[in-house]
Amino acid sequence: MQTDRRIHSIDVTRGVVMVLMAIDHVRVYAGVPPGGPRPGVFFTRWITNFVAPAFAFFAGTSAYLLGRRMGDRKALSRYLVSRGLILVLLELTVIRVAWTFNFDFGEYLLAGVIWMLGWCMVLLAALVWLPIPAIGAFGVAVIGVHNVMDFLSPAAGKALQESSLSWLWQILYFGGPIQAGHNGPTRTGLYSIVPWIGVMAAGYAFGAVMTLEPHRRNRICVALGVAAIVLFLALRTLDVYGDSRHWHMPGPAPAVLRFINTSKYPASLQFLLMTLGPTILLLPLAERARGKIGEIVAIFGRVPMFYYLLHIPAIHFAAVIVSLVREGRVDPWLFANHPMMNPPPPDGYTWSLALLYAVFFVVVAVLYLPCRWYARRKATNPAAWMRYI
Repeated sequence: MQTDRRIHSIDVTRGVVMVLMAIDHVRVYAGVPPGGPRPGVFFTRWITNFVAPAFAFFAGTSAYLLGRRMGDRKALSRYLVSRGLILVLLELTVIRVAWTFNFDFGEYLLAGVIWMLGWCMVLLAALVWLPIPAIGAFGVAVIGVHNVMDFLSPAAGKALQESSLSWLWQILYFGGPIQAGHNGPTRTGLYSIVPWIGVMAAGYAFGAVMTLEPHRRNRICVALGVAAIVLFLALRTLDVYGDSRHWHMPGPAPAVLRFINTSKYPASLQFLLMTLGPTILLLPLAERARGKIGEIVAIFGRVPMFYYLLHIPAIHFAAVIVSLVREGRVDPWLFANHPMMNPPPPDGYTWSLALLYAVFFVVVAVLYLPCRWYARRKATNPAAWMRYI
């Protein structure tokens, strides 16, 4: 396969998950809870679970393909470090302002998915010096083994989180708020480094599969996707290892919803099998999406970071417009630190699902034209900085 050409199936699949991402971020400003016993609310959140795993996995795959084009591991390693640090900086500055529409940096910082991707790229910069099988084995091991942490006694887990290295444990695995000194901002970690570095490393090794001739590549994708789904079903049915959220425990949601309601923070083995399996299985089908719809979706997949940087302020601005139309004013909650972490006030600020999806479709449609422009510019006459966005 020529390595100087884009792989259409990756662009289409990544485009699908980028579009799905907007559903959850519209949900944030709609005041709709992240899941619940009602199927409509539950699946509005659940379908977006596929986004972060695909984002991290294909970031690794893209790094592998870029390394092949460069033909220089040292250059690739330098690029991953620089791009990773740029992503971390963007998360703590531009993206933070887009989420909150305020500049109150002394009170709140969010370590979200872009933060996680940035640090994982920095770590991947060291891993790329290993043989491909070793990188793949490392990734699979991290994904498969990290849930042994679930068997820590409550006392042991508490001791780790209260030790002098508690901040490191939170960044690596537990997540949650970290206070920067006595008067510094609170950094809230949604995404820990583990197991996501495993996902990115596995995606990097998977890049070797994507360079095979199409028929063999498709067979491997089907085998890997089906194997992951079967393993998820087996582990979830046994309900012993791979997720701390046990579906056999009674709850308000039906059993079928509890069965697929796996843990995302930190991402469990079962969560990653449930999401990455269908994502990999979709690739052969995505290769056939050559019509108008497939090309539109692929546009978003060709410029994922550009889309990400645009879609949050676009959704936030749309939420401001909705609030102005519905209430005759802009609800102050839309400028809070941080709407994702603070439930809306008890004044009825909640959208219907119909309104949520209407705003989602409008925002994605509006973003298509700038994304198409950027994709064409990046492909034909790119500026140097475009390598990082």
